Amino acid sequence: MADAYCSDCKRNTEVVFDHSAGDTVCSECGLVLESHSIDETSEWRTFANESGDNDPVRVGGPTNPLLTDGGLSTVISKPNGVTSDFLSSSLGRWQNRGSNPDRSLILAFKTIATMSDRLGLVATIKDRANEIYKKVEDQKSSRGRNQDAILAACLYIACRQEDKPRTVKEICSVANGATKKEIGRAKEYIVKQLELEMGQSVEMGTIHAGDFMRRFCSNLGMTNQTVKAAQEAVQKSEEFDIRRSPISIAAAVIYIVTQLSDDKKPLKDVSLATGVAEGTIRNSYKDLYPHISKIIPNWYAKAEDLKNLSSP
Repeated sequence: MADAYCSDCKRNTEVVFDHSAGDTVCSECGLVLESHSIDETSEWRTFANESGDNDPVRVGGPTNPLLTDGGLSTVISKPNGVTSDFLSSSLGRWQNRGSNPDRSLILAFKTIATMSDRLGLVATIKDRANEIYKKVEDQKSSRGRNQDAILAACLYIACRQEDKPRTVKEICSVANGATKKEIGRAKEYIVKQLELEMGQSVEMGTIHAGDFMRRFCSNLGMTNQTVKAAQEAVQKSEEFDIRRSPISIAAAVIYIVTQLSDDKKPLKDVSLATGVAEGTIRNSYKDLYPHISKIIPNWYAKAEDLKNLSSP
């Protein structure tokens, strides 16, 4: 209910909205202040002929500036086996036979959306991946290449540019069969094409070991205190010249921190949670060991605990 001026009551009164008739009625004298008003809210009723069609949505999706028609084209739905729908089924077949310049783009965007959902990525990363693929597709130079690898590489680059990096192994797990090597080659190819288009180097963003810590620790089910210690240790490790990949350093730090806790994690579990080989974690642990007293926070482990750690 809301207030409105009533000409009969000569003052503001509470009014009632009759949505079925579109009338605004004074609650005190019953005068219809406004009739047949237009309801501008969403329409959720369905007027489909099929009895089994329970989808009440009658509004379309948002516009997509990457498509030729803005994503607002008409799509004729398939009938649900009703004989009287011969006309709609025929129209649907003719529409499918017609040339749609955006058909490949729509399928690519759906694939990127599926991969993003499986990785739990936000919409901004998905949109950035769509933009990257559109730029590559416009150059007409990706024909004959592995499309699954191209799409996965677009998503990998988008994650890097949005400062939410994912490992190639994580991208590979949702890439519909594309291998790490194929995704790596596709990434180099896309970066080269984007540099040719823009005339300058592509900003990919810097990867830090801390970018992966919370996700890796969550995979291992570590406590909040242990996660906090691992994050501080990773930040301090950047002060030293440790020539290992950020992912390897993150995995080694997690292994060290868990060995200092009551809930020790075996090397095999850390390898599975981080996607880093056990041998790589050992080598990174070996490089971190000389600096371990300066890396591990004092509040988390004492000097005696550090001495009890097994040497690499």
